[in-house]
Amino acid sequence: MTGLATFLGRKAGGQRANWLDYLTYAYLMFGILLILLPVSWLALNSLKSASQLEKQDLSLLPTSFESVARATVSYPDGNQIFFINDLPRWVLNWSDLSSEQQAGHDVAAFLEQYSGRELYALRAHLGQVQDLVRDMIARDGLPDWVLRYPSMSATAKADFDIDAVVAALPPEDQRLLSEFLSLPPYEPARVAVQILASAPDPVTGEETLFGISNFRATRDVTPARYVDNRSDEVVRLSTAEITLRRSFAPSWENFTDPVTGRAFGVNVNFATCFTNSVLVTVIATILTLLINSMAAFALAKYKFRGQLAFFIVILATLMVPPTITLVGVFKAVNATGLSGSIWGVIIPGAATPTGVFLLRQYMLSIPDELIEAARMDAASEWKVYWRIILPLALPALAALGILSVIWRWNDLILPLVAIATTKEAYTIQLCLLEFRGEHLSQEHYRLAMTMVSLVPSTLVFVFLQKYITTGIANTGLK
Repeated sequence: MTGLATFLGRKAGGQRANWLDYLTYAYLMFGILLILLPVSWLALNSLKSASQLEKQDLSLLPTSFESVARATVSYPDGNQIFFINDLPRWVLNWSDLSSEQQAGHDVAAFLEQYSGRELYALRAHLGQVQDLVRDMIARDGLPDWVLRYPSMSATAKADFDIDAVVAALPPEDQRLLSEFLSLPPYEPARVAVQILASAPDPVTGEETLFGISNFRATRDVTPARYVDNRSDEVVRLSTAEITLRRSFAPSWENFTDPVTGRAFGVNVNFATCFTNSVLVTVIATILTLLINSMAAFALAKYKFRGQLAFFIVILATLMVPPTITLVGVFKAVNATGLSGSIWGVIIPGAATPTGVFLLRQYMLSIPDELIEAARMDAASEWKVYWRIILPLALPALAALGILSVIWRWNDLILPLVAIATTKEAYTIQLCLLEFRGEHLSQEHYRLAMTMVSLVPSTLVFVFLQKYITTGIANTGLK
């Protein structure tokens, strides 16, 4: 902290800061905000729930609204819409729970405290209708085809008299079976989670609780219903007078579900993708350092015919965009049988022209007398390279190694070409694509895993950036 304070307290000259000092620190603060603000936005959004992101909630922090359940139950004379108050959070969020989390709650015991229309709505919401119908079939000796009836074709259904089976049951069982079979007048009951809000009653002016399906601050009025069920009519509230109750609720499952393989609708395990990226990054970086240093040693310390031409060709490849060579890389990977394997990502990029140029320029600064002295001591060319060149070129090797880690970790194009057909070999960047599909978008998972993917490369750059600047700065010395 003392060093940071000393750095921030520096001035261009004199005891008082001049306009140049203010301009410098303003530029420094602008650069910090330019980097930190997008990352901070990403980090905060990665903790938001799926529903909060789907509603395009522009609030800065991951919060959750206080919710209430609105039920719709059918009767012969029409539907009844009403609110069920004071439900536990696990009931409200039942559809978002995993199968393990659902199994941890005693649903049957919970339903025993309800009756009438509340029971009809909650048993449908908690997925108990099919189990209750199965128990009823076993208890009353109903035909086995009743359980298969909803999935039958129209032609197959014509062979069975389902109306006779329903008519022979008591009224409550008739409702249960009709809800299961979607037979009129008892359609399946529905429960929707709505936002609990308070606002002045349009009639009396008293502060009253309302249920709101979707809140948008840009609208002038918001449709709502009375939570106390005094009326099932929709009222229009002034948006400016609505008060919402929020609580800080980070969704840590955005991080844990993909890592443990429990992310709904995602066919990849992010832990496996993370492991694959680590393997690709480590192995490819080692190969890159070894191959590039050998090529740089030959170009810097050997004299042979065509040496300049080779170097010019290597430099020329720096001007070729990677997309130009994409088709050639794809054909080479397929021809060598590396498609679908992480080796198809590691080997094609093992030698980089940037690395050869970087190391070659640094090795030019190593005195030739050291190499000649080693040769006079009967050192082999391999020993000269391994025991003299590599230790002396360590700053440049460190810089190249760090850059290679960042390149490999963030690479998408090469994995997309080499291993897109094998999910078991996916790297992190390919896994991030799996969180957005044609029919299902899991933005909360993708934002969270993007944050995870940023951590290794960020740590490498932050703590080892001095080796990058030192290695690159010294490549021009002779």
